[in-house]
Amino acid sequence: MDSEQTKKGIDFKRVSSALIGFPLVAAIMILGNKYVISIGFAIIAMIAMNEYLLAISKKSKPVSWVAYLVCALISLTCIIPQEMYSSIILGAIFTILLILFAQVIKTDMKTNFNDLAYTFVGIIYIPVFLSTIAMLRNLENGKILIWYVLFSGWATDVFAYAIGKRFGKHKFSKVSPKKSIEGVIAGTLGAVIVSLVYTYFINTYTSFQYSYMAISIITLLLSLIGQIGDFAASTIKRYVEIKDYSNLIPGHGGMLDRIDSIMFIAPFAYIMLNLL
Repeated sequence: MDSEQTKKGIDFKRVSSALIGFPLVAAIMILGNKYVISIGFAIIAMIAMNEYLLAISKKSKPVSWVAYLVCALISLTCIIPQEMYSSIILGAIFTILLILFAQVIKTDMKTNFNDLAYTFVGIIYIPVFLSTIAMLRNLENGKILIWYVLFSGWATDVFAYAIGKRFGKHKFSKVSPKKSIEGVIAGTLGAVIVSLVYTYFINTYTSFQYSYMAISIITLLLSLIGQIGDFAASTIKRYVEIKDYSNLIPGHGGMLDRIDSIMFIAPFAYIMLNLL
């Protein structure tokens, strides 16, 4: 296979990983109860946090034990009353900051503000954002709504990759040189189409009746937010000078490489989909 074919060809390792991973996640989301879901996301958060901490360790000395502890606490989202979620998250953020500053004092500034800042960003970025997926899934109609999050992320990724790989000619940003304007547009349109097809089946075969217009607008916004999340992960990788966070998933890199867009989508989806 010549270089041009390699450039335009499909990465079959990437595709096969996605085909294996999607049914597994689908089974967990459909069959798992709220305890399985919450524990599952805690494990995912732990893996992603480990990758993040290893990456930023090139630039700082993160307070790892606090970061891992917060990831583990995602497993408790299954017992948080829905009406108390916002207050608990807000209180948790204040408490985390308090603990991190206390660590600076305890170590006589061997842990400095730079270490604190990198750790805090990672905590908000990974476990706090991911916890909103677990909370959304634990809603009464969560089994239905959670798929809008996954489709917004995965369909965007699939369509952006397929169209961008074949037709992408105009580079979007130096942050992620392989991404093209054509891919970004195709990813968003693809996500909207997939979500509308999914909505048709929901409206036809369940008691829920969701607005196609509302779903289109929400999916469009979530897709764009997810792509910003993808660029955010790339920004960190460029800063610490790595290609992937790890080689955990063939063709995709690490856990964080795979869920970067989903993490950004989750909190906004939780807010917007609750309005439905």
